[in-house]
Amino acid sequence: MVARCYPFELPSDNQNGHETALPRSHFVQVPHINQLFYWDCGLACVLMALSTVGINGYSIQNLAELCCTTSIWTVDLAYLLRKFSVRFSYYTVTFGANPNYSGETYYKEHLPSDLVRVDKLFQKAVEAGINILCRSISKEEISRWILSGKYIAIALVDLYKLSRSWVGDVLIPGFHGNDVGYTGHYVVICGYDAEADEFEIRDPSSSRKQDRISSKSLEEARKSFGTDEDLLLISVDESRKQNYPII
Repeated sequence: MVARCYPFELPSDNQNGHETALPRSHFVQVPHINQLFYWDCGLACVLMALSTVGINGYSIQNLAELCCTTSIWTVDLAYLLRKFSVRFSYYTVTFGANPNYSGETYYKEHLPSDLVRVDKLFQKAVEAGINILCRSISKEEISRWILSGKYIAIALVDLYKLSRSWVGDVLIPGFHGNDVGYTGHYVVICGYDAEADEFEIRDPSSSRKQDRISSKSLEEARKSFGTDEDLLLISVDESRKQNYPII
């Protein structure tokens, strides 16, 4: 089964068909929200995205009640965004739950029971109005999206590979910087500086309100085995124009 996807297009010059010149840097104002537990980083990222597009008055606890699980996958976050009529596209290299992750310590506890649940969510994605595109996204594409000023992204990363430079700032109980196994984690990508080749992110596990990370480090963390290169590309402008339902 192939899900429909309506990928967002970057601004272009309608007269000559060339892309509009992009700035060398751009940063979207995204409030930093810390996760409460080891499992709700994705919910914190969704809450940051909701606040950015003008949807306020909700908490991580509210989102947890809507999810009805503490084993959060990217497809769960996609359904949450859809509930709030947020405009987004979901990019991944794997359609459904990847059984090859069964050997990873991070997945061992929940993967057997999650396989059926997650696969059903993927199968029902089209009916639910969720756009999924199975392909890899490059750091160049992400930088152009961010520089256009219209998008932010929620990315699944390997926390260890992401946070080696600021291990002391990680607030998650039980996380140790010397861990070498995969540790799934979500962050919001909300800025890019071409001169430094660095992305600005909001990390719900960090005590810092904003973090900068090199594009090389983000790429390594985002494309680590275990992430499926999951990325939720959120259209900030289009989402702000929606009439939001009362959840």
